Amino acid sequence: MTPLLLVPFGLVALAALVVPLLIHLRRRTEEVPIEFAALRWLDPRPRPRSKLRFDEWVLLALRLLLIALLALLLARPAVLGWDDNSPRVLVAPGIDPAAARKTAGPDADLRWIAPGFPAIDTAPPASPEQTSSLIRQFDAELPAEAPLTILVPPELDGVDADRLRLSRKVTWRIVGADKKAEKPAPPENPALSVRYQQAQAGAVRYFRAAAGAWSDAPRFDAGTGTALPRQDAVLVWLNPGPVPQAVTDWIGAGGTALLGSTAEVAMPATTEALWRDQTGGVLVEGGFLGEGRLMRFTRPLVPAQMPDLLAPDFAATLRDLVTPPAPPPARVASAAFVPTAGAAPYPLPPRDLAPWLAVMIAIVFLAERLLATRRRRFAA
Repeated sequence: MTPLLLVPFGLVALAALVVPLLIHLRRRTEEVPIEFAALRWLDPRPRPRSKLRFDEWVLLALRLLLIALLALLLARPAVLGWDDNSPRVLVAPGIDPAAARKTAGPDADLRWIAPGFPAIDTAPPASPEQTSSLIRQFDAELPAEAPLTILVPPELDGVDADRLRLSRKVTWRIVGADKKAEKPAPPENPALSVRYQQAQAGAVRYFRAAAGAWSDAPRFDAGTGTALPRQDAVLVWLNPGPVPQAVTDWIGAGGTALLGSTAEVAMPATTEALWRDQTGGVLVEGGFLGEGRLMRFTRPLVPAQMPDLLAPDFAATLRDLVTPPAPPPARVASAAFVPTAGAAPYPLPPRDLAPWLAVMIAIVFLAERLLATRRRRFAA
């Protein structure tokens, strides 16, 4: 262990040690003079003598110690290397606490993989969140010599795309029977709602054909009005001129809109090219607007100016364009997610001794008060 002071300047308060010394020099134990007859034989003018003397040494020592401890508290004493290297066990949500205790042993320190790392005796987390990040955090806050065991179910939820790489070699144990993984349901095809004027009626057929190519029961509607669809549908706005405020508000609230090239609207600052033709020309540009996405064709929707309308992959490209990006996978097979070692250990902060020092100050203060207020001290 290495002692140190986090705020060495706090030792300047040691200068206050002179205060108790001055008080004890000035305020000695009171002495009551008693006159007696023999005083008349003494020299009326004796040579004065001065002698430095302190009374009540124990009380003075307590007061000096109290001031020294307060100055040390201001300097914030701490120690490096005072670490608890006892083994720790992390338990992923989804594991039965009794099974975890049986696997790790009755005396093991078991903690849930959850914010704050609560003890296993508390209620388990409702659902796993940020499992990978919490494991990395626990590893970073753990002393380098402390062994770590992680108990996980056959399938681990709440992971991110990065493989776990920790600062130590951990014991990775799978608890529970292996369940057959359920095949994930295929993503639902987007619904298209086209709003147009009669002059753009010819472009509607390309979107109707694309929706029909996505499914045998396409979700598609088209109309010449301005009624907005549900929030989960894709709005294809082919009306020329300024885009109504209601449409931009609908997009900002989380909607996805694809505008025609004649629509007039302020594009988001994050606008970028989203669809290019074979020559590299931009066909669709767009970006995020509030909680939603705003996109716009850069060319009129006629084959002469946009040949990709007749391309075999038009429907697939359009679906990828309007479909929101899928979230990264958050569930993996635990057997294939064993952490690797080799990450640089994180320097642990020094352990602050202020709480222990505060207890010592309280004890010394009580002793000083008891000694300073004792009844015999004021006896005549």
